Amino acid sequence: MKVYLVTGGAGFIGGNFVLGLMARPDIKVINLDALTYAGNLDTLASVMGNPNHVFVEGNIGDRKLVVALLKEHRPDCVVNFAAESHVDRSIDSPGDFIHTNVVGTFELLESVRTHWHGLEGAARENFRFLHVSTDEVYGSLGPTGYFTETTPYAPNSPYSASKAAADHLVRAYHHTYGLPVLTTNCSNNYGPYHFPEKLIPLIIHKSLAGQPLPVYGDGQQVRDWLYVEDHCRAIECVLAKGKVGEVYNVGGHNEMKNLEVVKVICDLLDELVPDPKHHPRTSLITYVKDRPGHDRRYAIDAGKLESELGWTPQETFESGIRKTVRWYLDHPEWVERVTSGAYRGERLGLSESQG
Repeated sequence: MKVYLVTGGAGFIGGNFVLGLMARPDIKVINLDALTYAGNLDTLASVMGNPNHVFVEGNIGDRKLVVALLKEHRPDCVVNFAAESHVDRSIDSPGDFIHTNVVGTFELLESVRTHWHGLEGAARENFRFLHVSTDEVYGSLGPTGYFTETTPYAPNSPYSASKAAADHLVRAYHHTYGLPVLTTNCSNNYGPYHFPEKLIPLIIHKSLAGQPLPVYGDGQQVRDWLYVEDHCRAIECVLAKGKVGEVYNVGGHNEMKNLEVVKVICDLLDELVPDPKHHPRTSLITYVKDRPGHDRRYAIDAGKLESELGWTPQETFESGIRKTVRWYLDHPEWVERVTSGAYRGERLGLSESQG
């Protein structure tokens, strides 16, 4: 049985990754999550009774806890999803992002390095640490071109700067200590179990409630959208086939302007849940002040992952967004429980400067 230590496994991408692993009987997951605002045990409800899923509430910065978990369960790999991940929140509270994404990653790397040095033989040879990162570390693209694995880092928000720092630490631990690391930098994810402060679930939630749909600036910001299950498959592929020390970009081949994404969601909801009072739902679109430092365009070149490791996305944006909208329509209780906490759908990231 292969054993995974997954950090941040109650969050959006991590939760989907854990659910995918738990569909296989030959895998055991030790799931470490601090259960901050975006960590939600409801996402894991279907596997909480599975003896191959061990949930531990805790922080990646708690070295004593992480070392104990590594010693007890002897995982074959560590997959690090744990991060503060919302740009708008990083504008309001940058310190939280530095603490989790930079200091937390450092502490985790130290724990894993100690554990790895104590391994012998095949256990040491086959061990992997996979760090999940973002395309936002590369900054903003012009109207043409794509991010590659060799694109210089140019982060423009506290969030992306904190992830860039974490990426550099992971790289340094490989080159300095020999730790067998892999790094993935992904484009914008969407799909089931997405916390509703992010664009797609927020627009779905507000559209169904007949509320104004906030679009930042002129809505022409471009993102490459990646269905979360495609991303999870990519991570598995990199773990199985990736070359130690390498970086792999993961993208969905789905460049869309934010305004176009909002309109697609409105049209789908008009089709699936007609609302005569707010028809068409595009009438709810409201342009609001852009956030500070908003990157204009991201686009990923995933050619290395595709040509060297054989991964390709299975979902187009059209198929993925339909699946996503249907999932939210079919799981209103999940949305209700998530939104009953501290986040109420309010605007975040308005701070021009904050200590």
